[in-house]
Amino acid sequence: MSQTVRTRPEGSGQALSEAYDTALLDLDGVVYAGGDAIAHAVDSLATARAGGMHLAYVTNNALRTPDAVAGHLTELGIPTVASDVITSAQAVARLISEQEPAGARVLVIGGEGLRVALRERGLEPVDSAEDEPVAVVQGYGGPDLTWSRFAEACYAIARGVPWFASNTDLTIPGARGIAPGNGAAVEVVRIATGAEPQVAGKPLPPMHRETILRTGAERPLVVGDRLDTDIEGAFNGEVDSLLVLTGVTDGAQLLAAPPRHRPTYVDADLRGMLTGQPEVVEAGDGFRCGGWTATAGGQELELTGEGEALDGLRALCAAAWTAAGESTCELDGGKALARLGF
Repeated sequence: MSQTVRTRPEGSGQALSEAYDTALLDLDGVVYAGGDAIAHAVDSLATARAGGMHLAYVTNNALRTPDAVAGHLTELGIPTVASDVITSAQAVARLISEQEPAGARVLVIGGEGLRVALRERGLEPVDSAEDEPVAVVQGYGGPDLTWSRFAEACYAIARGVPWFASNTDLTIPGARGIAPGNGAAVEVVRIATGAEPQVAGKPLPPMHRETILRTGAERPLVVGDRLDTDIEGAFNGEVDSLLVLTGVTDGAQLLAAPPRHRPTYVDADLRGMLTGQPEVVEAGDGFRCGGWTATAGGQELELTGEGEALDGLRALCAAAWTAAGESTCELDGGKALARLGF
């Protein structure tokens, strides 16, 4: 796929909730963290919905069913129905159903979300390698998933059964910090078997396809907190993206982002959906946004001016991404980021 290399965040004269018909929202780190709503999320989403934007919630977490996710969001004050939720469990179940016949047995290493998604596609979940499964599917099963479940996967894979994974996120945010995600569990099975799974979740095409099929979005905006899943998924799907800084991505990671991890827009939280986005313009040897000007020096990124911290970050992104071109920026942005409080 050939795409123009993004060298700066884009501006928008319209509120993003008006410029796009559907928001494809990640959940963990965007809408909630540790089960609690992130600041400004509930009000921002209500305003976007009232203005006519369709809200869809797209998660790589395969543990919970769409009904359970919708119920949780509704309890938080975000009215949601199951059809508004798209999970990596649904994407991987479709992927398996396209390769295996209806009624086929699938060994499940994960939680109820996977089982429900498999049944939706006419497949039969089983628990043991001795149940003659035609496929193994692995998804996040919560913190209490036992070692014996990984062993069952290994037994089946060693017999030549194809292996599927809902996603390969190495971490998952929680109330107490960052915990191992499904990708860490996938690595356990990969190391033990030497096999490679077919993966459905973000940032890969099966998840984007599932999302578009279920939402019918024509002008979607991906909204996420992770560069390697949400933003790369938008890049692979050739749609625009908004990075919010309420999750796992920090300023240094954003400045160092290679082309596939560079978002269209950057904002602090979901209030960014409700506004236009400031333009980043060339200014001599650097880039200006608001009251800030950023330049790429010999060994570090330099920042002058004053104003809103986010404008400074956007200007720094332009300087860093332009200097890096199609690679990763290796200039030190530490001093400039510290000045902005990032």
